[in-house]
Amino acid sequence: MSVARLRSEEPRAADEFGGAASEVDGDEGLAAQLPESLTVSVELPTTVHEPADDEAAVTLHDVAITPVLPHGDDLATTSIHLDADEHAELPGGDETDGDSAEQAVAIVPPLPGDDVPHELRALPADSPESASMLTAERLLHEKSGARGGAPEGFWPHLVYQASFHQINLGDSRAVRERKALDARIAKRLEGGTRFVPVLTRKGGVGKTTITTILGMALADVREDRVIAVDANPDRGTLSERVNKQTRSTVRDLVTHAPSIRDFSELSSHVSRDETRLDVLASDTDPLLSEAFDEDDYNVVADIAARYYSLVLTDCGTGIVHSVMRATLQRADAVVIVSGGSVDEARLASETLTWLEANGYSDLVRNAIVALNTATQGTNLVKLDEIEAHFRSRVREIVRIPYDPELAAGSVVRFSALQKFTRDSARELAALVMDGLPARRSA
Repeated sequence: MSVARLRSEEPRAADEFGGAASEVDGDEGLAAQLPESLTVSVELPTTVHEPADDEAAVTLHDVAITPVLPHGDDLATTSIHLDADEHAELPGGDETDGDSAEQAVAIVPPLPGDDVPHELRALPADSPESASMLTAERLLHEKSGARGGAPEGFWPHLVYQASFHQINLGDSRAVRERKALDARIAKRLEGGTRFVPVLTRKGGVGKTTITTILGMALADVREDRVIAVDANPDRGTLSERVNKQTRSTVRDLVTHAPSIRDFSELSSHVSRDETRLDVLASDTDPLLSEAFDEDDYNVVADIAARYYSLVLTDCGTGIVHSVMRATLQRADAVVIVSGGSVDEARLASETLTWLEANGYSDLVRNAIVALNTATQGTNLVKLDEIEAHFRSRVREIVRIPYDPELAAGSVVRFSALQKFTRDSARELAALVMDGLPARRSA
């Protein structure tokens, strides 16, 4: 192996200086003792790798150096021995001469650059990679000219296709508004089930219809489960708004409550429509439905709370019934339904007054009024004045227009609703979700 040495010539004999060295004192004597020439010879090992740019100024700082301190008259000579065999042994095998020596030395490639992931630098070349190294940034090709896929809307999509996917104007205004509404409806809920009763003191104003389209608008967007419970003790008709898949009712659920241990057992008691809204029917026998009381509702509510994130309750008109008390005790928000006639609006307002008088002022301030404009006499009433009255008492008002799909009083298909009706139902759903707390203790 090669040896790196740093050496200087021995000082010339004193007789070469005419013996005058011993006779010279001070600085002149020191200058006379220095050699006239200094030769430095450095023999380093063969290059072990091609240096990268950031290694160009690296010195041999790891080599042990043993200096020889000068004493007395030996100031002119200092030797440092660097043993390359000990500190720079190459993996090329036995030492060879000439061209064969250069071929025998393995050239180490430069260190990885900044573009190499940190995880890859730390591993030897033959070490297996972990699954965490398969990141999207590493594997996916960059998309040129595209911003998150094809835009929605007629003109943005047309420009996107005509430019061969190079010009993306983004979604149209209507699409952006729809997605914003979807985001409000899909609001994440943590910490237990939310209960939203739909009620009023007057029958025939479309309370069951409002419950149906509200539940469909919620279930159509949300990823979790939504159920509408018919708690009307006066023979409710909520189950007739969807295709019935079971003859089970709330009474059957109460009877079989101890044996329900998972969602599959509960699902046999409910009907599900195309939007994934589950509906639990009330009893068709008036005597049995009237017997549905506060304790029965609590049993149903406890079971629903184990499997659903949202529970809508279609309440009866008997506001002093024991079921109403249990319903309001669990309520996180309420929807008050009003018709477009004078007496319907007045009874809806009296419902708010009763709630305030019985300790539910917070529910009133956070309430949503669904103004059903499909009832008789609506065209004779100033709807703006009705809205102005309710706006002074509740958080928001939503108009629900006339729709042939709803007027039939039969099965409702959410996809068959007119666009304005469907948009109104979605706006009602978004407003309800806005008023629900996102987090609370379970």
